[in-house]
Amino acid sequence: MAKNNSLIKALKAVHFMSGGTGTEAELKRHRKLADMAGKLATPKGDVERRKFKLEKMRCEEIVPFFAHNPNYVILYCHGGGYVSGGLDYAGNLAVKLALATGFTTYSFAYRLAPEHPYPAAREDADAMWTYITENVADADHVLLAGDSAGANMALCLTQRLIAEGKPVPRELLLMSPWADMTGTSESYETNKDIDPILNREFVMDSAKEYVGDGDLADPVFSPLFGNFENFPHVYIMAGQNGILLDDSIKLKQKIDEAGGTAVLDIEEKGWHVYQQMPVPMAREAMKRLAEHVSQEIYGKC
Repeated sequence: MAKNNSLIKALKAVHFMSGGTGTEAELKRHRKLADMAGKLATPKGDVERRKFKLEKMRCEEIVPFFAHNPNYVILYCHGGGYVSGGLDYAGNLAVKLALATGFTTYSFAYRLAPEHPYPAAREDADAMWTYITENVADADHVLLAGDSAGANMALCLTQRLIAEGKPVPRELLLMSPWADMTGTSESYETNKDIDPILNREFVMDSAKEYVGDGDLADPVFSPLFGNFENFPHVYIMAGQNGILLDDSIKLKQKIDEAGGTAVLDIEEKGWHVYQQMPVPMAREAMKRLAEHVSQEIYGKC
């Protein structure tokens, strides 16, 4: 994609992940725009959205009206660098996942850094997983989904479940996963001018606020460096122009090396979590995801 592409320029100018989060003012701006972006881009109609609370945590159940299969559910972890995003932001991809698959989708507003650094978000993810698997569906009937930091959360949660000898999700559905918090991959540099959504400043500011004094290379933060033995199937979607592209490529390699199954879908014209945008490329991506899930669930019955 050409660097002077008008769409790239427009997205760079207005997107909430186009700067840092190192100051209170920057963080406030990011959070406000994240919620606004989520509301504007979320598909309207064809689902019922039911809000509820898990203790103090705000959650949402999204039930599609058509082609609904109640036997499987999706637990979706939203992105935002662990520092921004909530139910309004999460609604965009959560609704799209429900419509694409016909599965009820659950999202949750986990606590955010820097007010609530690690392990707050981890604890909230564990609590949500426990709620779903104890009250809604068995683990092997849950698809665990996430984008960016939400994909990081999904990967870390799955690695914890395996380490503890607990049942794991049927499959992971990941969009532009943030698998390596060290920020050392080449795609940060090669795609810095052509990813309109994300930049290294935002990524590294967010990592610092979430991790604090922790080691960014520790697998509890960077699951790429963790164990992938006995990992469930993973469907990875990434944009060729995204600065986290290498995270997706390396993630598939690690899963393959461990004997697992990972499908990597790279959109040639895509950027970081391009599925969020109301553009034809995003709609086609959700169709591919739907076809993959259909094969995973119904093609192996």
